[in-house]
This record gives sequence, structure tokens and C-alpha cells, in this order.
Amino acid sequence: MTETIKTVEELYREMLELFQEETGVSIRETSEMAVRFYAVATQIYGLYVQNRWTLAQCFPQTATGEYLDNHAVLRGLERKQAGKAEGVLRFSVEVPGTASLAIPSGTVCMTAGLVAFETTAEALLPAGESWVDVPAWAVVSGESGNVPAGSIRAMSVPPLGISGCTNPWAFTGGTETEGDEGLRGRILETYRRMPNGANAAFYEREALSVSQVAAVNVIGRARGRGTVDVVLAGAAGDLPSQVIQEVLDHLAEKREIAVDLEVRNPTNTSVVVRVKVAPEDGASFQTIKSAVEQKLGAYFDGRLLGKPVLRAKLGELIYSVSGVANYQLVQPAADLPAVPGQLPKLVALTVEVLS
Repeated sequence: MTETIKTVEELYREMLELFQEETGVSIRETSEMAVRFYAVATQIYGLYVQNRWTLAQCFPQTATGEYLDNHAVLRGLERKQAGKAEGVLRFSVEVPGTASLAIPSGTVCMTAGLVAFETTAEALLPAGESWVDVPAWAVVSGESGNVPAGSIRAMSVPPLGISGCTNPWAFTGGTETEGDEGLRGRILETYRRMPNGANAAFYEREALSVSQVAAVNVIGRARGRGTVDVVLAGAAGDLPSQVIQEVLDHLAEKREIAVDLEVRNPTNTSVVVRVKVAPEDGASFQTIKSAVEQKLGAYFDGRLLGKPVLRAKLGELIYSVSGVANYQLVQPAADLPAVPGQLPKLVALTVEVLS
């Protein structure tokens, strides 16, 4: 697979040399025969390229697209589809009224960036009340629906009598369609750790087949002999109860007999990060501060489930920000060890100037 393919020009020159060697006749490059040789060299080059591409699709390490999907099917896997972020929309009135106000299912609210969300159930704002919370999800699947609390401010078509809407909590759980590298990693993992219907690899594979699940920890004998705890995390951390139930139902159909199975969200471990950064000459501290906050915030997601928080990794992320000349990581003061079933959660992040 690492063999270099000869170029069209190299193939053409080889054909001219071989023809002269076999016949003793030298071909002028402006002749019709030379043109024919060049056309043949082009076709041979195309066959080389096609052969190399075909060979790549034969192995999960190098296959792409639908051909990688075929390898996944052979291992009992399939590509995860994009998922919608879910949360709650709060509809309000300035002055409580004397009659209930109806909020239809499908009412659309938006952020300033025009990311749209719609209610998934009908609701009533009772008479005398100022607000009501309604379940909702993003109109479009993907990570764009993961928005922070308070970022939804506008209604596409306000329900009669309703004057405002917002999201009191963040919308979470939005995921992109799984890329080739993510699917490839799961396929290769089934070869490294062969699922046998009873081991941890089996439970991990089956749980990860659910689109909103980003990470899994399997804890054997968590509650005594014959018990298995399957701890799940989504891209944003905790998963909705319906996803937990979906995974439990899925595993219950396939688990071994006489196993007490529990599927749950992780235990969150609070992490406080405090860092000082020195900007390069001419660099804006506020710009660097924002970029560091974004980098570290994105790192603390559900994929950290059961993994350690390493100061070296945090430092690598900080130093990778353009414009950082130096940094000092004040907190955490030491590496935080990996604990199965626990998810490191960033609860406070402070970025200051390094004198």
C-alpha cells in the first residue's frame, strides 16, 4: 500500500525505451506512434490508481465511506447518525393573564445566530402564571444545537398572548454523523477486544451503537456478584432518561442470563482550572483568553468518562493557542486519576495574565 505509483510520464518513457530496445527503432515524440504510446500510458496509470483504491477498500484500516460501512456490518456495527440537541424552552408573559394560553407543538424559537428549536409537545401557560417550561429539540441535527443557557431569545411565530421565550438550561446531546475515523476506531476495537456476549467489550460495543452515546464504562460486580453497571456519557455529559432506557432495553435483549444489569449516567467529578498566560508581543490577551476558554471547555466533554485529567494535556491545549508565549497552570495542582464511572466536569475556569 506504500508503493509509489509510477507517473504517466514515467510509464510513457519506459514504453519508448522498451520499444527501441526490442525493435531498434527510435520513435520521435511528435510522431503518431508516440501519441498512441502516451494514450496507452495514461490508461495504464488509471489502472494502477484504480487497483490501489480497490486494495484500500478491502481493509478496515484504509476503507472509506460506504465501503467502511460494509466492514462495520461484518462486525455487527453501523455508522452513528446525527442526533438532535434536546432541552427545555420557557415561554413567558409580561403580566399574568386571566385565561390559559396555548402553546402548540412545533412552536419555533431561535438564537441570535438563527439556530432553530421547536417544541415537541403541546402546552398551556395557566391563568395567573408568568411562565411555563416546554420540552423541545433542535430543528436540525448536529452539534450546532448544543447552545448555552439563555441563548434562545426570539420566536418565529409567537403563540397568541406569549411575549417571550428563552432556554433556562443548555440544550445538549446534538451530535454529528459519525465520521470515517470514529467508525474505523470502533471497528478495529472489535478485533483488539473480541466481544463474546458477556465481556466488557460486548457491552461497550452495543451501547456505543446508540447514536447519542459518546463514551461507555462497564463496571463488573459493581453491586456484588452477578451485577454489571453500564455507565454512559453523551457528548455534553449526562444523557436524557429516554436514551438511558433505550440502551437498557437494547442490552436487556442481548445480555447473558442471570445478570443484574443497570444502565446509568456517570457520577460527575468537579474540576477547577486556573491558568495564567503570557501573550506574545502584539497579541491581544482578550482574544487569547477567549480561545483558551474555548479549547479547555471543548476538552471537558463526555468522552472523558473514566479517564484521567492530566496537567500535561491541559498544558498542551493551552500552548497550542495561537499567541500564547508562555503559561502557568495553577489548578489543578496535580493530575486527577481515572475512576471508572466518573466524568470530570469543568465547573470553573479562570484565565489570567501571567506577569
